[in-house]
Amino acid sequence: MGLATRMEPMISLAQFTTLSELTRPHPDFIFPENALAFLGDNLKKSLKTLLSSLDVLHEPVVLGRVHPQAVIEGPVYIAKNANVEASAYIQGPTYIGPGTEVRHGAYIRGNVYVGQACIVGHTTEVKGAVFLDGAKAGHFAYVGDSILGQNVNLGAGTKLANLKLKGDEVFFQDPISGDRIRSGLRKFGALLGDYAQTGCNSVLSPGTLLLPHTAVLPCVHFCGTLKKGFARG
Repeated sequence: MGLATRMEPMISLAQFTTLSELTRPHPDFIFPENALAFLGDNLKKSLKTLLSSLDVLHEPVVLGRVHPQAVIEGPVYIAKNANVEASAYIQGPTYIGPGTEVRHGAYIRGNVYVGQACIVGHTTEVKGAVFLDGAKAGHFAYVGDSILGQNVNLGAGTKLANLKLKGDEVFFQDPISGDRIRSGLRKFGALLGDYAQTGCNSVLSPGTLLLPHTAVLPCVHFCGTLKKGFARG
């Protein structure tokens, strides 16, 4: 397996999710071809554009239900039929889609896109991340600088680590060539394809890719790219 260097690293988002099935929160909102364009500063810029198109500038716009004991600060959009429970904290820029649940004690630290019918669960912490439609992190998860495909399910206690111990650039293994590729990002957690799953207390190292319909078994630490089946440790 070689070491490849690219000026513009590329992970095809279409390899991980069916783009035609995604709900667009605004007619002009486009999901990028390159998944890496939905992370880091690029995600922040995309969110700013999306929120501006929804007339969200500095203060929250709430169309769903928010418990009086939840805290919502900055440019945050909460769509119709979304539900934010007591003690949740949401910091902008953040988009919360229709039918999504943000449960008790959830901590959303900003630069977050959560699509339709998702779950950000009890004491789950999310930052710089994307939940595509139906993605669920129901219990005690950490989701940092990551993308969850449609109908992904994270088992209780799952951690998507986003920063190497050395703190240097994150690499990933290309799903097609197997080459080790520079991401251009210092913080990059994981990219999980549609219907991928993690078992309870699993840990994914920075730059991990799980293709659709794959799974990491409970208490397993996985690093790399999983193309099919189960990661058993």
